[in-house]
Amino acid sequence: MSKILYTSQENYIKSFRNEIDELIIEMEEFAKKGKVPILTPDSAQFLEQLITIHKPKRVLEIGCAIAYSTIRIAKNLKKKSVIDTIEVSKENIKKAKFYIDKSNVKDKINIIEGDALEVMPNLSNKYDFIFLDADKEDYEKLFYFSLMLLKKNGIILVDNLLWHGYAASSKVPPKFRNSTKHVRNFNILFLSHPTLKSTLLPIGDGLGLGIKIK
Repeated sequence: MSKILYTSQENYIKSFRNEIDELIIEMEEFAKKGKVPILTPDSAQFLEQLITIHKPKRVLEIGCAIAYSTIRIAKNLKKKSVIDTIEVSKENIKKAKFYIDKSNVKDKINIIEGDALEVMPNLSNKYDFIFLDADKEDYEKLFYFSLMLLKKNGIILVDNLLWHGYAASSKVPPKFRNSTKHVRNFNILFLSHPTLKSTLLPIGDGLGLGIKIK
């Protein structure tokens, strides 16, 4: 076989998904209709599994958007654990607060309004888990800030490292060429950085998983 996963296998896996959380379904429908980028269901489920296994006390999310992944993380946090999530878009913040208010995990979520590049150097907390899902051209700088804030043995998860498939493609549409260049350069950095044990997983749009070992 030239491929491991064909359409039939993908559809078979999807057939097992039975989302019953009405708020999550509502957010997915809103994102689809408004073309708001959110985690794919398989990426979101993998993220939830990591949170359940690692049991972080404090999580940092860089890029809240409408709080889709924020809420999914918060729902899997242990008692007294919290997630700080950074977002710069006023429109996104307004929608995120709307959904967070509808959730049953509002007390676990702290929205930090502002540009992550300006916010992160001023954070005093250290984190057990960091989820990076922001503008691709900022990934390198945000990564270095993340390393300073991540505890030893902490986990960093980064989304979009296959970048719609273009990271591994010889033919990239003009409007994606700059972002693809940033993603490719970031992948080299992420997968070779000496403070991390890292890997790139073909889940969703490509997830980078790193454990801070130094």
